[in-house]
Amino acid sequence: MQTMKGPGLFLAQFVGSDAPFDSFEAITRWAAGCGYLGVQLPTVEARLMNLAKAAGSRDYCDTLRGTAAEAGVEITELSAHIQGQLVAVHPAYDLAFDGFAPEAVRGDPKARQAWAVDQVRQTIDASANLGLDRMAAFSGALAWPYFYPWPQRPAGLVEAAFDELAARWRPLLDHAAQRGVKICFEIHPGEDLHDGVSFEMFLDRVEQHPAAMMLYDPSHYVLQQLDYLDHLDIYAERIGMFHVKDAEFRPTGRQGVYGGFQPWVDRAGRFRSPGDGQVDFKAIFSKLTAMGFDGWAVVEWECALKHPEDGAREGAQFVKDHIIRVTEQAFDNFAATGSDAAANRRMLGLEG
Repeated sequence: MQTMKGPGLFLAQFVGSDAPFDSFEAITRWAAGCGYLGVQLPTVEARLMNLAKAAGSRDYCDTLRGTAAEAGVEITELSAHIQGQLVAVHPAYDLAFDGFAPEAVRGDPKARQAWAVDQVRQTIDASANLGLDRMAAFSGALAWPYFYPWPQRPAGLVEAAFDELAARWRPLLDHAAQRGVKICFEIHPGEDLHDGVSFEMFLDRVEQHPAAMMLYDPSHYVLQQLDYLDHLDIYAERIGMFHVKDAEFRPTGRQGVYGGFQPWVDRAGRFRSPGDGQVDFKAIFSKLTAMGFDGWAVVEWECALKHPEDGAREGAQFVKDHIIRVTEQAFDNFAATGSDAAANRRMLGLEG
């Protein structure tokens, strides 16, 4: 066992054009002021970092780390969620996802994919240059439009989608392994890797690649009605990152898991700030601690009701209250009587 690191804050939901959210220096000071010890950086956000420079320059990365340290935080991980999404895009989503890409590659799916792959590769290199051994990403999706099919899926459709997804990610996983970095895919509806079974399908196709890991976010499992505690037991060795995000699921006679096309605030399943939903975080922190999770507890603020700055401040304290400082001795050591091999055999009736 070991004591989990934290609290950390994912900055993607906070970066903006207004101070203190418009620069790396200012937002890290703000995060520290909220009580955070670490920040997780989205590499697509140029206000926070120059990804190309970070991928090619350890000196630049040292400067980033120094700026964070002066503010009172450290960089926990890098995120390539947006770029990972664009590694695999079904044509039905081409127009919508073009908004995530630079103008130069919009309207050209092949060029957009090549840009995304290069961005993920740069995030791997930047992580290594920062001394980080894991990063976050979405997997992208080719099969997702067919997850609840009508008419029925033709035989082999899903298999072909996962074959292609694995082929696109395998070179990136190999590169990550060479740089000592693990890619933690956030298991997330909308991605082909959206639950344990789909992750296993992917793992089989990348030959159980050691660089393929999970980002564990229980909120997505509440909304799917998946057992998020059993999930920890099953995939303990593959969980490399942890988002502290809450959710609630309150089905009615009118809607359930699919939400009836309603806005987030009106859905049966919706995200909440940590502590405001239904996730059993005491059990999660206990399980992660017992299994030796060596990463950060990072708040990802997404809430249909609460103001983000309130959620951020409360989230830092919430994580502090849940991190378990592990014990260095067994609680019943006071009753130890001492033993040796001969005494043990006598206690078992094996001597004399």
